[in-house]
Amino acid sequence: MAKPVKIETEYITLGQFLKLSDVIQSGGMAKWFLDEYEIFVNNEPENRRGRKLRDGDTIYIPDFGTYIVKK
Repeated sequence: MAKPVKIETEYITLGQFLKLSDVIQSGGMAKWFLDEYEIFVNNEPENRRGRKLRDGDTIYIPDFGTYIVKK
């Protein structure tokens, strides 16, 4: 089951999402994390920390879990 991550805005970037979901400790770790780990947004590989995530998007990070963006 996907863990919901609540946002207050229309969208959130993938880098912001990683911090908000407690996958990384600080925003500065986003670039490194994206280089080291596979991330899938809506079942497509993604490595751009500026990728905009919107309500209903699902994010799967192997070894970390599946998340869903909720507004």
